[in-house]
Amino acid sequence: MANDSLLLIVEDDEAFARTLRRSFERRGYRVLLADSLEGVSSVIAAHRPSHAVVDLKLGAQSGLACVQALHAHDPAMLIVVLTGFASIATAVEAIKLGATNYLAKPSNTDDIEAAFARSGGDPDAPLAPRPTSIKTLEWEHIHEVLKDSDFNISEAARRLGMHRRTLARKLAKRQVG
Repeated sequence: MANDSLLLIVEDDEAFARTLRRSFERRGYRVLLADSLEGVSSVIAAHRPSHAVVDLKLGAQSGLACVQALHAHDPAMLIVVLTGFASIATAVEAIKLGATNYLAKPSNTDDIEAAFARSGGDPDAPLAPRPTSIKTLEWEHIHEVLKDSDFNISEAARRLGMHRRTLARKLAKRQVG
């Protein structure tokens, strides 16, 4: 990648944002960070990023508002939405609002950089759905409820309609992160 590429990472998870930043800096990007729509507004007031990686869920805010603001600021900006809560509806909205691509977590720097390169559509994309196991769907739902309840296991168990010990056993089998 050219050394003049300025990348904005919009992510509320500080550890993940730092990891992405270091990885992209090693690839020759100059990197700016923001964790909210307000942060994005501050950055674009002073800088003109050529690329952006936007987390779909920024605490209580939606990353879609950030996508809209970034696209309005510079329609040529390459924007990749990154999410642990992928859905067809949010993917469609992200693209409508100006995102170049939409990736489900876990995705690494190679995946994101490849998404920047694939700014056009692919008419030969496979039509077969990617199978998702029931266990994966259950885990994604549990993780979403945990995050929404600020990782309070008792509250998450109540919202999930299961006993707290049952949830604790499930969590012991997989790391939350």
